[in-house]
Amino acid sequence: MNVFRETVIKSLLNIVFMSLKPGLTFREKYIVTSEYTAKHLGSGGVEVLATPAMILFMEHTCRVNIDNLLTQDQTTVGIHVDVYHVKPAPINSEILIEAKLLEIDGRRLIFYVAAYLEDKLIGYGIHERYIVNKEDFIQRIK
Repeated sequence: MNVFRETVIKSLLNIVFMSLKPGLTFREKYIVTSEYTAKHLGSGGVEVLATPAMILFMEHTCRVNIDNLLTQDQTTVGIHVDVYHVKPAPINSEILIEAKLLEIDGRRLIFYVAAYLEDKLIGYGIHERYIVNKEDFIQRIK
């Protein structure tokens, strides 16, 4: 990477980090359709919210909301998930996902994530994402 590009990237990261602060909280709602059930995904034999689908909802909530605060050439990638799924949610129910940015460590973002069915906590844990330059990331995996 040339010195000019590296300087520009560092400047952009500084601007981005000024808008990213611990305590930012995001919420998104999802419907448990048949494609998100344990029976459909193969993680169980019943038509309730599958744990992998709940994790997908948690990751998606973090990603889409953080990506809105980044520059167009940046995105985040998931690097760690540690989640408990403590109660079931039936098919066709509405799930609320809440994600709170706990910590920023360089380009690593650490979130507390929680899933609710009405007022009941059904899942919670920690999710970590890493800010990357889209083009550089794709080039590295080729």
